[in-house]
Amino acid sequence: MEPNTTAVVLIEFQNDFTSEGGALHAAVAESMAATGMLNNAVRTAQQARTAGATVVHCPISFAGGYREITGSPYGILKGVVDSNAFIQGEWGAQIVADLTPEADDIVIEGKRGLDTFASTNLDFVLRSRGVRTIVLAGFLTNCCVESTMRSAYERGYEVITLTDCVAATSAAEHDNAITYDYPMFSKPMTSAEFTAALTGEAAASADSSRGY
Repeated sequence: MEPNTTAVVLIEFQNDFTSEGGALHAAVAESMAATGMLNNAVRTAQQARTAGATVVHCPISFAGGYREITGSPYGILKGVVDSNAFIQGEWGAQIVADLTPEADDIVIEGKRGLDTFASTNLDFVLRSRGVRTIVLAGFLTNCCVESTMRSAYERGYEVITLTDCVAATSAAEHDNAITYDYPMFSKPMTSAEFTAALTGEAAASADSSRGY
């Protein structure tokens, strides 16, 4: 795994999901706690930066009134509208403080739906930077993360999903996605397994450059 062609993509680590008082936090709090996913994601992002990988933040947001989507939403987007979540400029839509983007991070704008590739320039940014491996973390395990995972797979990226850096609205949905869907479209691994592979490659590259 080469850090300079690897990007950690953090999906919707925003207060409405991650933080007490967030519009959707209560729905995911149990799943988050089960794996310690927020702390795992923070540690993974920092280790990725240190190794030389790219960290990409992919928040979702809407103008007040949700004019960007159908006036009769259904499914997961109806839940967003009904809970008044992810409104641009409000606290709930802000990236959680623990994962505040750093200077060399990239923040992708324009996410309005489930697949992060669908309404953003994510693919352009990744290919422009020579990224071949995309590493996914965030919300929800079986929704935006899975949708982005499938799309990345179809686009020819090597896809890794971090099983302890994702959360869903129930243990059943979380476990089902990881057990049955993730292996079809990605290489599921824990954050520790990923960072070990990434930092091991970084160390090997450094040794090679010194002629060891």
